Amino acid sequence: MRYCESPFFYHRRKTREVVVGDPARGGVVIGGENPVVVQSMLTCDTMDTAECVKQTLDLVAVGCQIVRITAPTVKDAANLQNIVADLRARGCNVPIVADIHFKPEAAMEAAKWVEMVRINPGNYADSKKFAVKEYTDEQYAAELARIEDKFTPLVKLCQELRRAMRIGTNHGSLSDRIMNRFGDTPLGMVESALEFARIARKHDFHNFKFSMKASNPKVMIECYRLLAARLEREGPDWNYPIHLGVTEAGDGEDGRIKSAIGIGSLLCDGLGDTIRVSLTEDSPREIEVCRDLLEQLPVLTMAAEGGNSERDGRTPGANWPFDPFTYTRRQTPEFELADGIGCGGEQTVRVVVTRATWDKVAPKIPAKADVKPEAVYEDLNVFEIDPRSDFEINCDTQLLTIKDEVPLPPIAAFRLLALKLKQLGSSNPILLKDCLDFKGGPLDPKIALLRASAVIGSLLADGIGDAILVRGEAGAGQSLRLAYNILQAAGCRSFKTDYVACPSCGRTLFNLQTVTARIKTRTEHLKGVKIAIMGCIVNGPGEMADADFGYVGGAPGKINLYVGKKAIKFNIPEAEAVDRLVDLIREHGKWVEPEQKFELVQT
Repeated sequence: MRYCESPFFYHRRKTREVVVGDPARGGVVIGGENPVVVQSMLTCDTMDTAECVKQTLDLVAVGCQIVRITAPTVKDAANLQNIVADLRARGCNVPIVADIHFKPEAAMEAAKWVEMVRINPGNYADSKKFAVKEYTDEQYAAELARIEDKFTPLVKLCQELRRAMRIGTNHGSLSDRIMNRFGDTPLGMVESALEFARIARKHDFHNFKFSMKASNPKVMIECYRLLAARLEREGPDWNYPIHLGVTEAGDGEDGRIKSAIGIGSLLCDGLGDTIRVSLTEDSPREIEVCRDLLEQLPVLTMAAEGGNSERDGRTPGANWPFDPFTYTRRQTPEFELADGIGCGGEQTVRVVVTRATWDKVAPKIPAKADVKPEAVYEDLNVFEIDPRSDFEINCDTQLLTIKDEVPLPPIAAFRLLALKLKQLGSSNPILLKDCLDFKGGPLDPKIALLRASAVIGSLLADGIGDAILVRGEAGAGQSLRLAYNILQAAGCRSFKTDYVACPSCGRTLFNLQTVTARIKTRTEHLKGVKIAIMGCIVNGPGEMADADFGYVGGAPGKINLYVGKKAIKFNIPEAEAVDRLVDLIREHGKWVEPEQKFELVQT
């Protein structure tokens, strides 16, 4: 199987078109030759018509092309009629998507009023109980028949009303049936979506797209790759568009880095017809990040010569430099990168800086700091290579990198280097760079962050890379912090608390931005601890995935606390909940008292 035409050259995946609304009256067409569509979601109560209209107009004003609104109940779904009517009366024809979880009857009501309905196969006709059960083939078939009975009415209604549909699975919110047969895996996510797609196709309904979202960018990348490969294997008429997103990415730099790793990597490989950057911030801020990320594609990719990569001598066909469907770190020998700093082998991925950065930040960093430069690029014995040409290496511990000014995008260049080494039978360690060309001068910090995250994060997800060097960010302290944040987001190092925070919607039972900031203030020093902050039960406990602790809205003003996926404390008043979370962390031996805080500043 393959998920894209080439790991080196850009080919956008060919898909059928999905029509959302009337394109002549403000609707959009997803897929085909159409540009990638950007979208976001409202954060307010769906019953608050005025606020829903205001937030929608605010999103449209900054370029949002599709707006999603949660519909947790039939009553909420019915109010979509008022929201849409008010928007249309104001001349706003942006397509509206109803976000449905658990309640097929809410989906049926919503489909009357909006242009698209999003359903989650993991909970559309199932309530998650985390039950362990072995299904016989007959029992599994009976469950599928039950699902078909529940889902078919919505398929027929969408077909009748010319609505579109999104079949969107989420890591951690798969049904017990899927979990028991496939596990909480990318394969389980893909199989869950395909089961619902087969029901739609049985009724000759094809106006749908897929999504495979996870809060872990590495898992998310693997899911979408597997989905694209499976769709190709199913046949040429399974070329449905794909919506990309890293769910619960969080806020600030971390949210942008996670999104750039997941979404950026897949866009560079030609996947993705619509995207959303899910931030725990005001929704309009998501659109700017979407636009900025899409604008990096021409810089980060290169089309094949003559439009056909298979005729180009640098393209290996089926001989890929990495396994795209199962993460495996490329095996390299261990060596000493700098004095007392091991690299390669089982060592963590190291952070290298330029001499100029070292001179600015090293004297200011305490010896025990977690964020510190580990080697100086100019001092390393590193062999710089143009991977388009033949080369010889006499030592397996020789550190390699790509020569500056090689006229290849960094992702393609490093993948090509890894392939050449594989063909030579060499296992040399590789130093990744975020950029190879400096002709344009210093980058805007927000663009430097997106490019570095997409490039280095993509390669780390491939299993390539033993050390990294960030140079696109001009600020010395910021470039060092960015390098560590990319490694944390890619799951390669843990130097601080990791947060999984949903972006808020009408189901949210507390102010996510305020509470997330409050929790971070108390816990951000807990290195290696992962905390999930979920606005409602839909996004937890399942979608908390591998979090150590969870803070989940259980009812208005009430919080449930989790250890892993198990609820431990119930109905805690919100005013006490952060303190109780800290107590829970203490009880499980994960708490340490904060030391004096050290912050790298822009230099």
